[in-house]
Amino acid sequence: MKIFAKIRFYWAALVIAFVVGVLMIPLIMIFPKYKGAIMHHLNRVILFLVGGKLEQEGEMDPQANMIVMNHQGIVDIIGMEALQKSHLRWIAKKELFNMPWFGYLLRFGDMISLDRGNKAGLIKLLKDTKETVESKNRAIAIFPEGTRAKDQTLLPFKQGTSMIAKKLGLKVQPVIITGSKWLINEHDRTAHSSTIKYHYLPTIDVKEADKDWFEKLHDDMQKVIDDEYTNNHYSR
Repeated sequence: MKIFAKIRFYWAALVIAFVVGVLMIPLIMIFPKYKGAIMHHLNRVILFLVGGKLEQEGEMDPQANMIVMNHQGIVDIIGMEALQKSHLRWIAKKELFNMPWFGYLLRFGDMISLDRGNKAGLIKLLKDTKETVESKNRAIAIFPEGTRAKDQTLLPFKQGTSMIAKKLGLKVQPVIITGSKWLINEHDRTAHSSTIKYHYLPTIDVKEADKDWFEKLHDDMQKVIDDEYTNNHYSR
């Protein structure tokens, strides 16, 4: 069975590379006004071709302007984009913008570049977030863990997320993603048919929240992950 899971992984990698590199990037360059719809539709195509399905619990709050999620791999983004009707503005590390050809997806998608090795990076992120919310009328999407986790336990959240939310008085909606690693596991290079679940929790209005809202957010997200694993045998 392991050999088939390996074959499926390389098939999934080929599908993602082809759809993104050959279809998505050229189309958003040619039709920039429709880049959101193009990305949403083609991410649904990717999921279909790799044997993925989506399940959503709760609803996305149209008033939320910061979406925070746990993260284990690229399929987290693919699934989230496939669910969208609005056009999220993802925060990604600067190195991804500099990738040959595939970096154009982030540049022409008008995403936010974060230079984590530069002290001025947080100031730029604050400025870009303010512009996103006030001028572009888009919600930003961020992984507060800052990197991909390897197991069930959430990594500590980066304080930059909290600082920006408090500074700008944002409305933060947590989204917990489970099942994505079974669909495509980038650590051991295996893939299977899987349903990815997106759990939307109630939005937190940071202006009115308690001082420990960020710590509670981490705990609430971990609780959903633990409950899914304990009650449904569904890992993140």
